[in-house]
Amino acid sequence: MTTGSVQDQLLAEQRAYYSALAPDYLDQGLELPGGAELADALDAFRPEGSVLELACGPGVWTRQLLRHASDVTAVDASREMLAIAASLVPDGAPVRFVEADLFTWEPDRRYDVVFMGFWLSHVPAERLESFWALVAAALAPRGRVFFADDGYRTPEELIEGPASSTIQRRTPDGTAYRIVKVPHEPADLERRLRELGWDITVTPTAGPFFWGAGNRAGGASPG
Repeated sequence: MTTGSVQDQLLAEQRAYYSALAPDYLDQGLELPGGAELADALDAFRPEGSVLELACGPGVWTRQLLRHASDVTAVDASREMLAIAASLVPDGAPVRFVEADLFTWEPDRRYDVVFMGFWLSHVPAERLESFWALVAAALAPRGRVFFADDGYRTPEELIEGPASSTIQRRTPDGTAYRIVKVPHEPADLERRLRELGWDITVTPTAGPFFWGAGNRAGGASPG
């Protein structure tokens, strides 16, 4: 089996995990220091205009984005997650939900802001460059990016050791799934994004969380 097909299989398992986890996802939050800083940072960033949310999950961040955005396009590979998200946003909210695999999806328009909440760490390192090419294709001229994430992995999840980004997680019924979880260090991630042509500042919190805000190199200030 080729490396690509092995990775495709892993990503299919990751999609299956989040679909299976959907009913219980909102009970899975990390009760760790620094999490509250992320919401404050997003409000300070003010994601105004048309916003693209990648991997929206059950819509936790979608509702916060709507406080600033004129409209939101929320994309996720899980139909189950999208159903929950649609049920949680206010009736008549300017949100378009799209079911799509983010590793094959192509945007049909450009946006003022691209947002990712706890998604970037689930992108394999080998696909980071192509993923950020997707982000660039989705951004309007002078468009901005914001992401929130964490590098938290428990010892029991490290089925291939700490050097591997493949971990194992279980749904509440005990079913095991392999997923991708890249433990980004903020400074290293910021450096890598600059190599890919982005002017993004990655800011750590007091705990395992971090956020990034910025734009294409030479574009607008992150605001």
